[in-house]
Amino acid sequence: MDSRGLGISQRVIDETQQGTAFNPGEADTESGKKFYIESYGCAMNFSDSEIVASILMTENYSATRKLEDADLILINTCSIREKAEETIRKRLRIFDKVKKQKPGTLVGVLGCMAERLKEKLIEEEKLVDLVVGPDSYRDLPILIASADDGEKGVNVFLSREETYADISPVRLNSNGVTAFISITRGCDNMCSFCVVPFTRGRERSRDPLSIEAEAIQLFENGYREVTLLGQNVDSYKWKREGEGDVNFARLIERVAQISPLLRVRFSTSHPKDITDEVLHTIVRNRNICNYVHLPVQSGSSRVLKLMNRTYDREWYMNRVEAIHRIIPECAISSDVIAGFCTETEEEHRDTLSMIEWAKYSMSYMFTYSERPGTMAARKYTDDIPLATKKRRLQEIVLLQNKVSHLSNQRDIDKTFEVLIEGDSKRSSEDFKGRNSQNKMIIFPKNDGLQPGDYVEVKVHAVTTATLIGKIVQNQTS
Repeated sequence: MDSRGLGISQRVIDETQQGTAFNPGEADTESGKKFYIESYGCAMNFSDSEIVASILMTENYSATRKLEDADLILINTCSIREKAEETIRKRLRIFDKVKKQKPGTLVGVLGCMAERLKEKLIEEEKLVDLVVGPDSYRDLPILIASADDGEKGVNVFLSREETYADISPVRLNSNGVTAFISITRGCDNMCSFCVVPFTRGRERSRDPLSIEAEAIQLFENGYREVTLLGQNVDSYKWKREGEGDVNFARLIERVAQISPLLRVRFSTSHPKDITDEVLHTIVRNRNICNYVHLPVQSGSSRVLKLMNRTYDREWYMNRVEAIHRIIPECAISSDVIAGFCTETEEEHRDTLSMIEWAKYSMSYMFTYSERPGTMAARKYTDDIPLATKKRRLQEIVLLQNKVSHLSNQRDIDKTFEVLIEGDSKRSSEDFKGRNSQNKMIIFPKNDGLQPGDYVEVKVHAVTTATLIGKIVQNQTS
């Protein structure tokens, strides 16, 4: 999964993956020790960092924006690509300099890279004091105590039960309007290119009551949109003796019924699992957004088989057709990999034709990066030259930009309900917010409106990534 598909602008995942430091807001206090955390990669990592923050704050830690003030420096890592790991190593070297200037400071690596490179990080590079896998965050206080005593704190055990369902996350970098809720952890799909099953373990679903309770708390605290997260949300399933089974369609309906003012999104869907029941549930509930992130990865059936995606081109097209038939106004986005092992020019053109046919509103676009331990690394030769990968990626990007622009142009003169998320990045005179289709819309402010309000906005201009409009009617908050 690449849950960064929650965005709207085109993303070329080629050279680096950006990290985000914890902006603690009101959580920044003067009590106890201070921690600083950076998160890289997918939305699941950012959600995990919120769990880590909650655990640390119960141990009398407070958050800081300033790296040099921290007693504990954490980096929540991604292993999806080699470049991502290189970026994180560069950050660790910077942290090491800070540590030398302030003896006693601890540096820890969390997440997927922690699980994959534990020995190397601790023994060979000697850059860190803590290595903590995605299922071991509850042990952070014990591991920190061990590191304070001069021992390396390491726990990368992968659990079949851990979901952190009882921990209320501290919302990091929050706009106070939108939030993530993790509903599953791990993955059982075993795509040949992907490290997630090895770094996050087997799939398990979280108790629906805890998901509902978290969504209710967020709504009562003023949040107006939640995104349900999982490596593959459509395979969510909860069974308990004496209770009715809950699948993903039933779960999203239960969350949507909390309030008509609470928008519900989800990511990521897998083409083999997204059902018509889910699509009809979206139609029945106006506050479930008309947007599906449906990664294709390749337009070639042969390449999809090598990727172990468990569907072919025809199956994928059938699912896209079902989405458009059942939800005519639905936007679909995707993930695309350029230059997978043995991919031919004709198969590359199959991917281009899929982008044009599916009319994706946006895509996250990658060059293939071999990851040690995956099925692809064991069975296939990474035989596509880097120059060819980059050229194919550029062709994909150019086509997707064209398709996105055409998609946005079709929205001119349409009016959308928009949830105000905050000020536009370019001007404090404008608001930004997204419509149901996950498209970002910029529009001039009106007196009395604030983030969390719903407004009707008519689109009059577009760019490749953004709609530009004007408020025509104020809604409710």
